Amino acid sequence: MAGFFKKITQSLKGDSAAEQLPVEKGLAEESFVMPIDGTVIQLSDVPDPVFAQEMMGPGFAIDLAGDTICSPVDGKVVSVFPTKHAIGLESETGIEILIHVGLDTVKLNGEGFDLLVEKDQSIGRGDALLKIDVGYIQANAPSTITPIIFTNVSKEKIHLLKEGKLAQGTSGILRIDA
Repeated sequence: MAGFFKKITQSLKGDSAAEQLPVEKGLAEESFVMPIDGTVIQLSDVPDPVFAQEMMGPGFAIDLAGDTICSPVDGKVVSVFPTKHAIGLESETGIEILIHVGLDTVKLNGEGFDLLVEKDQSIGRGDALLKIDVGYIQANAPSTITPIIFTNVSKEKIHLLKEGKLAQGTSGILRIDA
């Protein structure tokens, strides 16, 4: 997520170049799989304006039905938040992905999350990243809706190809053109 953090740093410094971090490579349909059982929804339908208005970047969201977040891509773990509610990945093609489990879950201070990976670890599609206690999150956070954000991709390059209920490991959900 080097580009994501660079973008935030440049924004804080007032650098307008922060708005334009181009992606050099895309992501083929078969290179991205559903990270957990659930219902795919448009990011604009997420009940949190930071995500719905794409302030952190474009993407989609999943209304969770499973309890283990798996890697949607081959690549590496580039960031693990201390509160375990979010993980940053980078695909082999350089696409940066933020998986943010639930809404306002940072306030849970790591409760309800069991981290299964560490920063800089290589990962493959389907590798388990995070075990979650869905019941705990439902009882203690506003929502289990999980935004999947592409932090270094411009809006017009993402093509969401499937919505609705999907099983973990399903491919063909989206494509990102170079």
